[in-house]
Amino acid sequence: QVQLVESGGGLVQAGGSLRLSCAASTRTFSRYNMGWFRQAPGKEREFVSAITWSGGSTYYADVKGRFTISRDDAKNTVYLQMNSLKPEDTAHYYCAAATSAPYGLGSPRSYGYWGQGTQVTVSS
Repeated sequence: QVQLVESGGGLVQAGGSLRLSCAASTRTFSRYNMGWFRQAPGKEREFVSAITWSGGSTYYADVKGRFTISRDDAKNTVYLQMNSLKPEDTAHYYCAAATSAPYGLGSPRSYGYWGQGTQVTVSS
């Protein structure tokens, strides 16, 4: 069982930055693919970014160039650096872990473990 705890959310003005963190409670963190998803009120959960166990990354088109995902296997933590934030980035952000990606890294179905999420609110 893997527990994931997100932190770093908050209220920020448009154009600002936040860094989300997700700490995992597993000794085998380096073997997991890690993803970030977000869900706004009334909308479906959507993919934001993912990083593979080997360090490869992928991004949702709308955040590419503004967000950066990274991981520190020594700290069992994955990060999401979010720059140039826009009001449309407002959502609850979730961290997820997957041992493989049978449905692709962009699909929530690939992930077996989820955190409780952290709220990001961007004011205009």
